[in-house]
Amino acid sequence: MTSVPNSPPQSGGLTPSRYPGERLGLPEHGPRSIGRAGRRLLALAIDWTSALLIVAAFFPGATGIGNGWANSLVFAALQILFLITTGASVGHRIVGLRVVPLGGGYVGLWRPVVRSLLLVVILPALVWDSDQRGFHDKIAGTVLIRV
Repeated sequence: MTSVPNSPPQSGGLTPSRYPGERLGLPEHGPRSIGRAGRRLLALAIDWTSALLIVAAFFPGATGIGNGWANSLVFAALQILFLITTGASVGHRIVGLRVVPLGGGYVGLWRPVVRSLLLVVILPALVWDSDQRGFHDKIAGTVLIRV
């Protein structure tokens, strides 16, 4: 006769969390909770569109593949600039999100650079953990929270 375990199955030695951010000590809802996918995607769309507008206005000769590279560089530069100075990109601010280091305090200089460069590569942003943190946030030691 087999027994049924009373505890939920564990993955990698970690007990599954009830909601994203629980293991990080963040609330389930409201301020300081994990920024959910809808807000993240809207912020990304706003930031990418602003980069497209800047490229169109200041680099009119950048077409085709050059436009993609120019847009990626402008996008990364905007992310780095705004994360260092305000802790959030323009898109993050509009949808009510900000980037904070896991340990709290100032996000610093290196975290926005690493996070933004990995975000431009796209793949790290598509790999999420159970706390809905992208690989780019995990490497940079940051989390995107609601304000």
